Amino acid sequence: MIPTKSRFQVDNRKIVIFGAGKIGRSFIGQLFGTAGYKVVFVDTDRLLTALINERKCYRVVAKSEREETIVVRNVSAIDAADVPAVGEAVSTAGIVAVSVGKNAVEKVVPMIADGLKLRHDRFPGQPLDIIIAENMISGRDFMEENLKKFLPPEFPLNEMTGLVETSIGKMVPIMSQSDLEKDPLQVFAEPYNILILDKKGFRTPIPQIKGLAPKENIKAWVDRKAFIHNLGHATAAYYGYYLHPESAYMYEVLNDAKVSGFTREVMMQAAEILIEAYPGEFTATDLAEHIEDLLSRFRNRFLRDTVFRVGHDLGRKLGSGDRFMGAVMLAVRHGKPYQKILKAMSYGFVFKATDESGSNFESDLQLIDALQSDFENTLVNLLRFNPESDSAIIRDLKNYMNQISE
Repeated sequence: MIPTKSRFQVDNRKIVIFGAGKIGRSFIGQLFGTAGYKVVFVDTDRLLTALINERKCYRVVAKSEREETIVVRNVSAIDAADVPAVGEAVSTAGIVAVSVGKNAVEKVVPMIADGLKLRHDRFPGQPLDIIIAENMISGRDFMEENLKKFLPPEFPLNEMTGLVETSIGKMVPIMSQSDLEKDPLQVFAEPYNILILDKKGFRTPIPQIKGLAPKENIKAWVDRKAFIHNLGHATAAYYGYYLHPESAYMYEVLNDAKVSGFTREVMMQAAEILIEAYPGEFTATDLAEHIEDLLSRFRNRFLRDTVFRVGHDLGRKLGSGDRFMGAVMLAVRHGKPYQKILKAMSYGFVFKATDESGSNFESDLQLIDALQSDFENTLVNLLRFNPESDSAIIRDLKNYMNQISE
C-alpha cells in the first residue's frame, strides 16, 4: 500500500499573528507581508476578521511629508473563537507573532499551546519561533511560564519553541472616527519599520527580512525603548500639557523650545544611566543621535499623534517599574543622577488631557484626585512604591509636586 501524503504541512512562508490591531497590521503584518509571507491574523473582532477575509488585503498609510500607502496582500484571518482552526494554523506556521497588548497575552497562550502540541505530534523535530511583539519587561519569561501551564510536563519547550523578545519602537496614532469609517482596515503609522528582536531567542534560522534587527543583548534594547523612547515621549506629553493645556497634538507642544529642550535633557540623563548599566552596548554618540531622531519623530505633524494618547493611563506609566521609576531604579543601582527624570514624572501628576471627544481617561482623574488627597499613600497603594526603600524618592517627588502646584 502506497502511503498517502499528509494534508498537514508546515508552510515556512506563513506567519500567524495573534492580534490584527494597529501594531499587528501596520508593523508585523507589513514587514512579513511585503517580504512575500502569507499573513494569517487571529483576532476576537469578528467584523474585522470577516472584512480581512473578504478583501484579502489592507492598506498601511505611512504618515510623513511624503505620505506613502503600502498595500499588504495575501492576508487572511481566523476568529479567535474557532479554537481548532487556530491550533491548525499555529501547527503549520513558519513563524508566529503575538501582538495583542500585554494585558491580553495570557488569553492567547492556551491557543498557542494547542498549536505547539499539534505540531509536535505531526512534525516532531520541527521547532517554531514565536515573536513576542509586545512592550513588556521579561516577555520571554512570562510567555514560557504561562505556556508550561498548558503543555504536558515532558514537552520539549526550550528545544522546540523559540520565544523571541522584541523592542517595539513604531508609533501608531489613534485614528479619528471619520478615518475609520472611510476604511476600517486601513491603519496609519509613522514610516519607521525597524523591529529589534532577540537574536538568541530563535530556534530556526532568522528570517532574512528587511527591517528585522537581531540583537545579542535584548534586555539592553528593551530598556533603551522604555527609558529613552517611552520616557521621552511621556515627558513631552506631561510637560507639554503643563505649559500648553490647550494643545491637542504632540507636534504642537514640541514646537515650544522649553518642552523640546527639557525632554532632551531628561532623555540624555536616561542615556547616561544606560551607558553605565550596559557597558559596551551603547556609546554616548549613538544614544545622542537616537535621541535627536526620536525628537524629530515625535514632532511628525503628519502623524497627528495626540498628547492624550501619549500621556494617558497614568496608573501604568507612572507606576513602579515603568518608564519613569524603572529608569530611576536603574540609576539608583548604578549610582547615577536621576533628578530630571523625577521632575518630568511629577508633571504627570497633574496631567488631564482629553481625547478627540473631550473626554478624560477616567482612571487618570481618579488617580490625580487621590494624589491630591493623600500623596504618599497613593504612591504606595496605587503606584506600587515601597514606603521604605523609596522614601527619599517619595520625598523628592512631593517637593516637585509642591513646586509645580504653586
